[in-house]
Amino acid sequence: MSGYHLSERAEEEERQRKRAPWGVIALVLLTGLALIRNGSGEFDIGPPQPAAAAAPDSRTATGTLGRAPAALPFAQPDRVMIPAISVNAPVMPVGLDADGWVGAPPPEDPNLAGWFTGGVSPGEKGTAVVVGHVDNKLGPAVFYGLGALKKGNRVEVARQDGKTAVFEIYGIEVFAKNNFPGDRVYASKGAPELRVITCGGGFSKANGYDGNVVVFARLVEVR
Repeated sequence: MSGYHLSERAEEEERQRKRAPWGVIALVLLTGLALIRNGSGEFDIGPPQPAAAAAPDSRTATGTLGRAPAALPFAQPDRVMIPAISVNAPVMPVGLDADGWVGAPPPEDPNLAGWFTGGVSPGEKGTAVVVGHVDNKLGPAVFYGLGALKKGNRVEVARQDGKTAVFEIYGIEVFAKNNFPGDRVYASKGAPELRVITCGGGFSKANGYDGNVVVFARLVEVR
């Protein structure tokens, strides 16, 4: 029995060691996610953008949504559900690609999200990150409606351990790629949090989308 615990601990330490420091990820994201480069933007009406009132305020940003459940152990996510915008998508692991960008799910599959393995898993203490395309050449993709979310909407993540981590949204913002506030977006708040990210802002054929839509959410329930 003791050998099993030692092996489990060693695996966890190795996993922690391989996590990319948030400072590094912040620098990577200063130039935008890989998925941004794949957005087509070629629709009569672009994806919805967050309203100014949806930005996190000082009250919600410092943790006044109520007492959070205890943090969960590591478990890879299986699906992400956002009922308010009818998202129900499988989740695949993504890391950094050969060019140093955060990887994205294959663009040809519009209903697929990616969990960034360099961070914590959804429900663990810290900030977990889920990314997905806003569109592809055929039309809207999994996170097309992300900018239409409102404070109080929920994001549910089904995990491979059979638990579902439920996060409540406390802010949605769009940030310019060339001024991405990595520390603000990714820094741990001392509790399990989630960021859901897609591309947004203005679009040009030369440069693609010029921003990232970021959803800020905090763990409020475990089922």
